[in-house]
Amino acid sequence: MFRNVAELVALAEERSCSIADIMIEQEVRVSGRSIEQVREQMGRNLDVMEQAVERGLNGVRSHSGLTGGDAVKMHHYISSGNGLSGHTILDAVSKAVATNEVNAAMGLICATPTAGSAGVVPGVLFALRDKLNPTREQMIDFLFTSGAFGMVVANNASISGAAGGCQAEVGSAAGMAAAAIVALAGGTPQQSATGMAIALKNLLGLVCDPVAGLVEVPCVKRNAMGAAVAMVAADMSLAGITSTIPCDEVIEAMFRIGQTMPTALRETALGGLAATPTGKRLKQEIFGDGDSR
Repeated sequence: MFRNVAELVALAEERSCSIADIMIEQEVRVSGRSIEQVREQMGRNLDVMEQAVERGLNGVRSHSGLTGGDAVKMHHYISSGNGLSGHTILDAVSKAVATNEVNAAMGLICATPTAGSAGVVPGVLFALRDKLNPTREQMIDFLFTSGAFGMVVANNASISGAAGGCQAEVGSAAGMAAAAIVALAGGTPQQSATGMAIALKNLLGLVCDPVAGLVEVPCVKRNAMGAAVAMVAADMSLAGITSTIPCDEVIEAMFRIGQTMPTALRETALGGLAATPTGKRLKQEIFGDGDSR
């Protein structure tokens, strides 16, 4: 039905429908299931996300000991009233961290678009639940909207850290989330595309350098920042700010950057933060003389 963001937006505008509607129709065609079955499945994904957020906010710890407890710290900080960034953004950050801490603790999450970037989309969604009071059906539509943009990235670039660096994971997740935020807040399909473009282009070049080869450091905190970027990008688009570079061209640029990125910076744990003295020490402490892979 659509190959890129321009075609996705055009379809929604021509039919006077939402991007979520287009994505649902696409899924019905591909899967052969009914609209009701497709929405029911996405509803189950929503439940998994909510459970991960709640578990993370109650406190978890990874088996390596590298991550855990930061979502709780942020939640307490928000409650203190001392936050500087605004309640909704900090709430999104806490819930993004919560989700990724659950992933690091080998808990059940929903990849959006990957496990390593699974905190961004649910983080902003459940923060906005308190702000915008969406119905469950609107929350499900939020996920279809983010999925539509994620599918474009997956088909035209990459959502793999090994292929394109963390820009392809957290960058894509931030773009997906920004687009869905705009739609949930009543923005147009074109504004959703703009939100995606603004978020993604500000994370271009982000490397994938997991310490000790584990999806924990710096992955969890990058989900926090991805959620914050998504919120700001959405606000910029809703304010009427546009992206000089069209969304599809930003996605293409991300793909090209990923292709030229050194192997050491694409999930191999051979460069970046993984290659720092502390990164090497932590790997040694966790795995000894053996390799993490």
